[in-house]
Amino acid sequence: MSKISIIEVKTQNDLKNFIKFPMELYKNNENYVPSLINDEKNIWNPAENPALSYSEAKQFLALKNEKIVGRIAVMINHKEEKELGIKKVRFGWFDFIDDFEVSKALINKAIEFAQEKNIGKIEGPMGFTNLDKAGMLTMGFDKLATMIGLYNYDYYPKHIEKLGFVKEKEWVEFEMNFPTILPEKVEKFSNLIAQKYKLRVIDFKNKKEILPLVEPMFKLLDQTYNTLSTYTPISDEQIKTYREKYFPFIDKNYVICVEDENHELVAFAITMPSYSRALQKSKGKLWPFGWWHFLQAGKKNDRANFYLIGIHPEYQRRGVTAIIFKEIFVRFNKMGIKFAETNPELEENKSVQVLWQDYNPVNHKRRRTYSKEI
Repeated sequence: MSKISIIEVKTQNDLKNFIKFPMELYKNNENYVPSLINDEKNIWNPAENPALSYSEAKQFLALKNEKIVGRIAVMINHKEEKELGIKKVRFGWFDFIDDFEVSKALINKAIEFAQEKNIGKIEGPMGFTNLDKAGMLTMGFDKLATMIGLYNYDYYPKHIEKLGFVKEKEWVEFEMNFPTILPEKVEKFSNLIAQKYKLRVIDFKNKKEILPLVEPMFKLLDQTYNTLSTYTPISDEQIKTYREKYFPFIDKNYVICVEDENHELVAFAITMPSYSRALQKSKGKLWPFGWWHFLQAGKKNDRANFYLIGIHPEYQRRGVTAIIFKEIFVRFNKMGIKFAETNPELEENKSVQVLWQDYNPVNHKRRRTYSKEI
């Protein structure tokens, strides 16, 4: 039996191998969607990723016969520990060939790291914060991945469960065929709610007009989700990072903001055309030709993804979502969008899942984080 060796990522060449390993692992898989290589590099750069200012992190590669056969990253979010009292080692960027000795060696390295730090629990796959990709796919292996969702082979959960891990948190995702005719009750209810609470959809003339609302959107996101388990507030540095990371891809037609009579933001939804095929064609690079595939995906696409939705607590049970969905319906129809896919939602988050009930949602993917007491 060939020996598995684990090496820590130390050099830029190691980091390049760490980033590109899954692209090799999934090169013949039509549902895998690569990340942008430059974005992945920035994750490990303290100048680009504010989470590194309050986190510890290490990355490792698994080698067998001098060939890379797996990877894993381990992280400790000290802000989470300080603000929520949660003490754990997070693990992510967890990919491996279908060899139990490889996955076992990688997990053992994560356990070893936790023991060195005197921490008794590990959980993953996840990133540094709540807004990073999380959750190992347990259903939907035959579905196209999205830009913000992890993808993995069906043997991953079998390995992790064999290693003694148990379910920690579960997320569900839904797919909808968008109707060509708006349900009459949504139309009527939308108009009624808008009039009753004196609300209106903001008409953006260009993308620059959205910029002043980026911070209010994230603050509203905090107010929307702060009652969920393990939710940590979004820092100003994170807001800046996400604005710079995702804003270039945002089309004003996919951003819906609702304000009250005092011009205060009370609800918003950010959707995007699906960039999955564009990412596959670009092979993780925007330059020299990847940008063209993104441009085409933005211009002509029949599929969209929901990314973020936030509703002020005072309006969460007042039907404001009807206003958002009426507006989405009008815009999607103009752009030829026929299918929409939600982002991963915590299984416990019924208040968000009920938003899609009028559109015959199909639960087509599930994912979970796994944990182990050590």
